[in-house]
Amino acid sequence: MNGYITRKLSLVAAAAAIALGVTAGAATAANADGEPDVPVGTRLAAKAHPAVQLTSLTYSGQVVVPTPEIKQSALQALARQAATAAITGKIAQDERNIAKYIFQKMAANPNAYLRAVGPNRSVDAEVGGLCTGWWVTPDGYMVTGAHCVETGEEQLGQMFAQQALAKFNKEDAAAVLQELGDYQTDEEIVKLATQIFVTFNNTHLKIQGLQKQLSVLQSLPGGGVDKTAKPVPAELVSVGESYPGKDFALLKVNNQQNLPTVPLGDDGDVQTGDTLYISGFPGLVTNTPFFSLESKLDPALTEGPYNAKRTTQTGVPYIQTQAPAYHGNSGGPVFSRQGKVIGMLIAGSVTDGGENTESQTFVLPVSVIKEKLNEKNVKPSQALTSTRYSEALDDFFRHHYSLALPKFREVQALFPNHPYVAKYISDSQQAISSGKDETPSSTLPWILVGGGAVVVVVLAAVVILSLGRKRRRAAAPPVPAGFAAAPPWQPVPGPYGPAGPQHELAGPPYHAPQGYPAQHGAPPRPPYGGQQQNAGDERQLADLERELAELRRRLQDRPSEH
Repeated sequence: MNGYITRKLSLVAAAAAIALGVTAGAATAANADGEPDVPVGTRLAAKAHPAVQLTSLTYSGQVVVPTPEIKQSALQALARQAATAAITGKIAQDERNIAKYIFQKMAANPNAYLRAVGPNRSVDAEVGGLCTGWWVTPDGYMVTGAHCVETGEEQLGQMFAQQALAKFNKEDAAAVLQELGDYQTDEEIVKLATQIFVTFNNTHLKIQGLQKQLSVLQSLPGGGVDKTAKPVPAELVSVGESYPGKDFALLKVNNQQNLPTVPLGDDGDVQTGDTLYISGFPGLVTNTPFFSLESKLDPALTEGPYNAKRTTQTGVPYIQTQAPAYHGNSGGPVFSRQGKVIGMLIAGSVTDGGENTESQTFVLPVSVIKEKLNEKNVKPSQALTSTRYSEALDDFFRHHYSLALPKFREVQALFPNHPYVAKYISDSQQAISSGKDETPSSTLPWILVGGGAVVVVVLAAVVILSLGRKRRRAAAPPVPAGFAAAPPWQPVPGPYGPAGPQHELAGPPYHAPQGYPAQHGAPPRPPYGGQQQNAGDERQLADLERELAELRRRLQDRPSEH
């Protein structure tokens, strides 16, 4: 094989190697793309939080309490008892200790020393609480805890008393201290006197015109929440028994579509030792005056290990976890690391002082949630809003901003009230304009250009080789039909074997035109191994080399993969 052919084949081989390298590199990058390289909690929070909403339970009514009146005979008997205690040395004989003794006895049993008389006093009041809920269908079904949607009568009375009666309690305590007159008072005595009327008024409290409202605080169009946002009424569809029962409630918000949802998993998705993730609105944030409303309405994500599976005395299963949770987290979804709901946060243990402990938080398993949804024929599902948003977030976390941006815009078009998508659109645009986009599709034009160059190179090589073959074949006269090609100047085999001495040389398959003698044999050709080429061959070879050089340059200049 001459050097000319060798050079052409070498160029074709180099082009093929580059093409294979481009293809292999693209395949490797595609195969390496799994979950984005971000912490599990970051990914879960971003994907789940749009479906996690702050729920509100509000009771309003008129709180009515009677006017207290001291039973003089009972108070006089108590005063004599205090004097005897002082004389016998049971208490000190100063006025302060005698007054303290009297108020301690009254606070222990207010109704023994006070009676309810008219006129009644009233005040309008509103009480309630905040919990966490989460969408399970795009058309407005929401899951939360049973204790988040209703309050027992005794607890409700305590809530109204605490909110509405402080003024009355303070006024009543001041009146009785004034009536006792000469007794020396201090802060401790005032507290004891106030406690007398806290207990008395709570006991005689009545609520008139009680109204209950359940609502969900949704974001404003374009995303975000501020003080202009209004709660959206929610209908109570189903409610179970509060903890330690099946603490489940189902709400429905009407006229909804394309709501973001979270997918449900199975009890078997997690086991002891796995990390659990809780999303919700801790009361230590929502009830504090130090944070802005906007920041209060961002869910918080906490995590901790799955400690054990428990069962109540009535047979209700619960998961014990050390993932921190607080008042307000109740009703919030609990996730596996794969991002599926495996339960709902319901309760936590408290110390004797009423403080939450992080060692015992209890989660209602997802199997119970599915059971309750099935009872109401509610089928959890995801809208295109959720799937597109999830895809966009994966692209965003990979820094593939050009891919993420149109998907975020699609989410915004599907659900204009989406609380976070507007910020992601802005961040994606900023990243693209700042040159931070690492979208793999930006390398596609280079791959296509490179692939086109390879095709051109290969085609050029094939054409050149074909031309070379045609020139060589033109050196020998064509072979008649039915005969195989033979080397120049060799006998042509016949159909039954080699031809005899009267053989015919390879000649044209047609007769020479009249006037021209038939030509036997082939035109002269260069000696074997000669390098004779025409100028066209050199130009084609040079073009081939230039194509290959250009391909190498473009591939070197293409954006790097990350």
